[in-house]
Amino acid sequence: MNYKKLGKTNLKVSTICLGTMTWGEQNSIKEAFQQMDYAVDQEVNFFDTAELYAVPMKPETRGKTSQFIGEWFLKTKKRSKIILADKVAGASGMSWMRPDSEKTSLNKKQIEFAIDRSLKDLKTDYIDLYQVHWPDRPSGPFSGKLEYEHKDSNNSVSIEETLDALNNLVKAGKARHVGISNETAWGTNQYLKYSEQKKITRIVSIQNAYNLLNRKFEVDLSEIAIREKVGLLAYSPLASGYLSGKYRNGAMPKNSRMDLFYDFWPRYRTVNSEKAIEEYWNLAKNFNLDFAQMSIKFCEIQPFVTSVIIGATKMEQLKTNIDSVDINLDKEIIKKIGEIQKKYTNPCT
Repeated sequence: MNYKKLGKTNLKVSTICLGTMTWGEQNSIKEAFQQMDYAVDQEVNFFDTAELYAVPMKPETRGKTSQFIGEWFLKTKKRSKIILADKVAGASGMSWMRPDSEKTSLNKKQIEFAIDRSLKDLKTDYIDLYQVHWPDRPSGPFSGKLEYEHKDSNNSVSIEETLDALNNLVKAGKARHVGISNETAWGTNQYLKYSEQKKITRIVSIQNAYNLLNRKFEVDLSEIAIREKVGLLAYSPLASGYLSGKYRNGAMPKNSRMDLFYDFWPRYRTVNSEKAIEEYWNLAKNFNLDFAQMSIKFCEIQPFVTSVIIGATKMEQLKTNIDSVDINLDKEIIKKIGEIQKKYTNPCT
């Protein structure tokens, strides 16, 4: 396994992070335990969850993922061996998410409620990395658009107020470090600015989508990530499974994510995505590489990436994904990847 420092902290996290959002929906607690056991055996020390998991989010499965992790901690006594990342939901109309709230929000009261509930679900008294899941302002993190579309944000909780609330969690010992997710360059710089001005806790990571079909992070955030030591935790490295090749030529494996929740993940179905996927597939084949492993490894080797968040519903998928750390992408493959990117520039965003 490979490791990198998490931001400016002394924590070394595995460059493969175990994603968990299918647990409690597509995966049972037994399967979740098998995945955690195997990942730890392969020296993965980094798990990522969120208060709203499992996905797709709904009242009856909220918190199940974290509860599975908590039960595993209770059984194995391995909490101290894991660097645990959790996320608090940003603004949404999910009134069922938090009691006595018409919508979720990143204010002090709701953040404190969210972490206290997560600590209970996870059966732990601290979270190593507590992240804002998406901004409170309307920045369109899941819009699928490359361009910024400005909308009024006068009713949103300010980044300064959110950071103050996160700082209180660090002072209280409930969170060791904080990070952000689905954030823009402007938002990232705001967090950095307020932490410097007020001498309070500093973000150590940013969790955004990044893969061969969506390299938007390189355009405006990669320099910030490197210079400010706010590394990317790359989620969706396989583009919801499309970069494993399992959906090629219109295939739809039974009980796959797209088979079960097709309308929930439109992000990777665009005009040029299928063409780009086919070229990347052929490239992997020509170099005798597993397509999924090539896709994950490309993310892992980027200088602005701290860790790549993988997810799997089957053990064979998990083994393949973790084993990506053992392959090499030579200069010729990287060159060919660049040529495909130029031909089909960010077909998905």
